[in-house]
Amino acid sequence: MKMLLVVDMQKDFIDGALGTKEAQAIVPAVVEKIRSYQKDRERIVFTMDTHGENYLETQEGKNLPVPHCIKGTAGWELCEQIRGTVNLSEMKIYQKETFGSSEYALDWEKGCYADVTEVEIIGLCTDICVISNAMLTKAFAPEIKVTVDASCCAGVTPQSHENALAAMKMCQIYVKP
Repeated sequence: MKMLLVVDMQKDFIDGALGTKEAQAIVPAVVEKIRSYQKDRERIVFTMDTHGENYLETQEGKNLPVPHCIKGTAGWELCEQIRGTVNLSEMKIYQKETFGSSEYALDWEKGCYADVTEVEIIGLCTDICVISNAMLTKAFAPEIKVTVDASCCAGVTPQSHENALAAMKMCQIYVKP
């Protein structure tokens, strides 16, 4: 079985506090990719960047002093187009306080995804959370094929997006153009 990991497709990363035109541009392709996996009855899981009101007091908040993805705010929500595409109550959603989801990695270790033969990763931001979760997948499932679809990802900047894709290729993660 294939699995699609949709990383942090939240309002704050698309058109909110940390939004970019590149992030906005990938939304239709992300929605289409999700629909494709639904049609093929493949597994889809999500991550959501999740911070509390104390965000600015955290290490991340001190290094990136832009409050974003505060749980319960509109910016924390998955984008409207995705919410209109899937029944989120039926989806596994990992709320994560940092770049990579330790709970997602531990689910690999516990054997929750023993039937998965390939993981495709899409979402935001290529150079922070996408690469972090791709590397966790490689670490906890080294024999699984891991692919990142570059057309369904966007980075903080176009250059950092390309740098992250190059780094993932070096770590034997397949990158679709």
